This record gives sequence, structure tokens and C-alpha cells, in this order.
Amino acid sequence: MKILIPGGSGQVGQLLTRAFMADGHEVIILSRKASDSGAAKTVQWDGKSEGAWKNELEGSDVVINLAGRSVNCRYNAANRKEIMDSRVDSTRAIGNAIKNANRPPRLWLQASTATIYAHRYDAPNDETTGIIGGSEANAPEKWRFSIEVAKAWEQAVNDAGTLPNTRTVLLRSAMTMSPDRGGVFDTLLGLVRLGLGGRSGDGRQFVSWIHERDFVRAIYWLIENDSMSGAFNLSAPEPLPNSEFMSVLREAWGIPLGLPATDWMLEIGAIFLKTETELILKSRRVVPGRLLQNGFEFEFPSWLGAANELRGRSRKMRK
Repeated sequence: MKILIPGGSGQVGQLLTRAFMADGHEVIILSRKASDSGAAKTVQWDGKSEGAWKNELEGSDVVINLAGRSVNCRYNAANRKEIMDSRVDSTRAIGNAIKNANRPPRLWLQASTATIYAHRYDAPNDETTGIIGGSEANAPEKWRFSIEVAKAWEQAVNDAGTLPNTRTVLLRSAMTMSPDRGGVFDTLLGLVRLGLGGRSGDGRQFVSWIHERDFVRAIYWLIENDSMSGAFNLSAPEPLPNSEFMSVLREAWGIPLGLPATDWMLEIGAIFLKTETELILKSRRVVPGRLLQNGFEFEFPSWLGAANELRGRSRKMRK
């Protein structure tokens, strides 16, 4: 296949690129900077305007749009605008290019986020019965920004009008766990190794996640199943509370104890680290209803099995 990945220079884009190229597919990345280094061809675009990059879309089989500014920052006015604009503008640009292509791709996989669902403890959110967030009484007002971004992101896809020539799928992805340096797992493992891997806040908030191999397998599954469209939760079927999640990670690394962090400690730390506590304290209890209902089988359904596998590769990488 010929696969175009706007925003493919990040962690998720790189692990997809490795997997696709290992299987013999052609991968083209759209990035702010063109590059001849690296395994995949990288073509420049600005994430919002039409340009020569449109030629790469012609005759492609799949477009996987991952473009968007990282949310790992303080939500000041400037960053909020950049987070929103980078997602909506890039999605509109891809949608327009697909709609006007002479040979449009057969599939558009568009990044979204599991954060679109409500902050809740009582029941899991699947694609059918899940509650879209934004009006929770027990969530801080500034958390609504992430919901607004997710809604606008998905609406840009729905407004694109690429049907019937191009099937569209929204990827409501949880945290993708891989041993790559700088990724989520690597960051959490760093806390554990420093003795700081205890619960965050009261530890009740659910953590949704997916092992990188299941993420890649789910992407392939969505590509191969032509009847699948709309929103899909890309998350393991067993989310668990933060306190249990961190306990399992400590067990996998062989460190029995980890210092907990209270809400006020996290708020102070977030200021120094230039991030937001929402990334840690929001309860993301998300399950992959549509994947399971349609026969997808997870290689790593439980966090214990996933954490042990990731630990093994992480240890090898550190030698």
C-alpha cells in the first residue's frame, strides 16, 4: 500500500511507520520540515494550506492524519489557539485535498482522542453508550477545552464530504504504550525508577491505554475491514484506576513502593513542567466496544501482561 501520514514524525507516527515499512508498504510523512534522512520520505506542508503535498495524496491507499500540536503544555490563550487550529486546519486541508483528488484514497483514518468522553468513575465509555464530556459537574471548567477540541476535530471530518469515494474512521485513541524514549510509558517508568510512581491524587481516576502492537494491529484491522467507518475507541478492554495502574507498573519493574502525589503537589509540578493536571487526574474509563463487537482480538487486553512485555524491551534498550 501507499500510506500518507500527516503529522507522522511523532511517537505514534513513527511506530506506525516502522510497522508499515517492515511489511513492505510505502510510507510518506507530511511534516513542517522536508527531510531525506530517515526511512520514510518526508514532504513539507504547513498543516493548513494547499500545496505540492497534494500530489502525494493522489493514488494513495490510506491517509492517517495525526497532525496537531502536543497537548502537553499549559493551556494559556496562545497554546489553546495553536492546539485547536493545528487540529482543525490540518483536518480541513486533508479533507479538501481528498474531496478534490482525481484518485482519492479509499480510506481516511483521522486521529481523535479518548478524552472526548466524560470524566466519570461509574461506568465505562464505549462508542454507543459512552457520555461525551463537557458538562460534568465534578470536573474543572478548564477541562472542557479538551472536549471542545475533540468535538471540533471530529466535526471537521464530518464536514469534509469525502464520501462515498473515501471511507472515514475516527480514531478515539487512548495512551499508546511503547518503550520508545520520551513516550508515555517511558515517562511513567522514569517516575517509578525514581521512587515517585505512587498514586496521583486519590488514585480513583481510570487510566485507559493500548499496547503499541494492538494499536498497530487495530489500524491494520480497520484498513482491511471495508465495512467499518465512524468512531472507534482504540483502547485496551481493561482500563483500571490510577492507583492500580501504577502498582502494576511498579511490580513489573520490581519496585514495591512509590511516593504518592496529592492534587496540590501535582498542580505545583504541572506549573514547573509546563503541563496540565488534566492529563493525569481526568478519569478516562474508555473501552473498545466496536472493535470487540466486530471480532477484533487483543494481544494485550490486561495491563499486567502489557507492562511486563514493555518492561522487557525497555530493559534491553537501556543496556
